Amino acid sequence: MRVYLIGFMGSGKSHWGRLLSERMNFPFYDLDDVIVQKSGRTITEIFESLGEEQFRILEKELLEKLTDEHPDLVLSCGGGTPCFFGNIDYMKEHGKVIWLNTSLDTLVARLVKEKSHRPLIRDIPDAELKSVITKKLHDRKLYYEQAHLSLPEESLSLEQIQAAILHD
Repeated sequence: MRVYLIGFMGSGKSHWGRLLSERMNFPFYDLDDVIVQKSGRTITEIFESLGEEQFRILEKELLEKLTDEHPDLVLSCGGGTPCFFGNIDYMKEHGKVIWLNTSLDTLVARLVKEKSHRPLIRDIPDAELKSVITKKLHDRKLYYEQAHLSLPEESLSLEQIQAAILHD
């Protein structure tokens, strides 16, 4: 079984993905980490030198490569992964897609601390961060809502996630 974790940046995908992969005894991959490893550049460097479109093309290629190579895996996807090139449909066809539906206030609290590592929000003043996240989350929600399951990240336990995946 392939499990794709989606959600906005800062929603907890990598955290829960690692725990879930251990619980299910599946390999874990963070798609952003795989992109960095394969390209030899940070996400920020890719955005700055190649632009977002080239990043999204690389993201799609590696999403499909990991899927082809692993019948069982837990994959933490980037926040924008489901929103480009039909990736949400691809993931739904090849596994179970779980949206970690994290509240806006939790996202803002986490992301204000991580801005320097996030190319899409790095240069946004803290005072404007909540409105920018609100807009981007609104734009992406159309894709996130297509997941097989939507789970509220703030109240999750590992047991709840696994049970939801196995019983849906």
